[in-house]
Amino acid sequence: MPHINARTQGRAGRITLTREDALNALTHEMCHQIERALDAWTDADIDLVIIDAAGDKAFCAGGDIQRMYDTGRIGDFRYGEAFWRDEYRLNAKMFHFPKPVVTLMQGFTMGGGVGVGCHGSHRVVCDTSQIALPEVSIGLVPDVGGSLILARAPGRLGEYLGLTADRMDAADAIHAGFADYYVPCDAWTALVDTLCASGDPAAVDAVATQAPDSRLAASQPDIDATFGGESFGDIQRAMPADLPAALAHAQKRMERHSPLALCATVGLIHKVRLADRIETALEHEFRFTARAMEYGDFLEGIRAAIIDRDRRPQWRHNGWRDVTGADVLRMTYPIRPNLDLTGAAP
Repeated sequence: MPHINARTQGRAGRITLTREDALNALTHEMCHQIERALDAWTDADIDLVIIDAAGDKAFCAGGDIQRMYDTGRIGDFRYGEAFWRDEYRLNAKMFHFPKPVVTLMQGFTMGGGVGVGCHGSHRVVCDTSQIALPEVSIGLVPDVGGSLILARAPGRLGEYLGLTADRMDAADAIHAGFADYYVPCDAWTALVDTLCASGDPAAVDAVATQAPDSRLAASQPDIDATFGGESFGDIQRAMPADLPAALAHAQKRMERHSPLALCATVGLIHKVRLADRIETALEHEFRFTARAMEYGDFLEGIRAAIIDRDRRPQWRHNGWRDVTGADVLRMTYPIRPNLDLTGAAP
């Protein structure tokens, strides 16, 4: 059953995620459907693309990982690798799409939803928006090109957000570079109508209003002073004895996450920051995610968070001190064949 409504309306190509009962979680086929629409519209007679989603609760709460878990549990890692290859190709096309892309992100936008919503040119949030890259909580590294957004975030917010999996509201998302505009939800319908009629993305600027103050901006000095280390161990050792509220919150969250994923995430963000390319981000992300079921904590993370819901994962390492450089290297050395970010959707 299709969970994407792709059509043209006036001067716009429109993509609406319609899997509302599953918080618009992204399936493999949904990736293909979105990519086919983008491929068809690259040279079509439209001026921009609008991506939105059905329902009030979520733009896209992440990837649909049930099938990955089911196949991984029986030792078949091919499906997961194919899913990530296709999803990352879509992320690259979103990032490089030659026409303006307006995304409207209400409610939860997490994981795979960031890859669909946060690579647009005009990223709109509202009072219900909650954006996060929660991958370390399930044994992955921040992916879908999210590591590039983290690397470009001001100061050391990228390390903070990638390691804590903390949720951002609209103001935080704008401050951290995951969104551009704050527009109240009740103005979205009229905005979409205007965009379709005019094909002019300046319509977003015309209705955007000032977002509330950002919690993360207020905590930036403490975050920058602590999250600037070259390794996760450096970050831990930089934690002051008397933790201010923001760092106490961060430490509590990081204690829950996969130690292997935490240690790999720091290096990932640093490598991507140096290159500043979506291709580099996706390639390095893929090195980890493609191995995460067989050699990492992904299956256990999904079991604890989604399948059994006991929230008590038994990670491969007892803590970050047990993670060696060899452990991280096993997850991050180049993969053959290389990740192909060109070509068309199946």
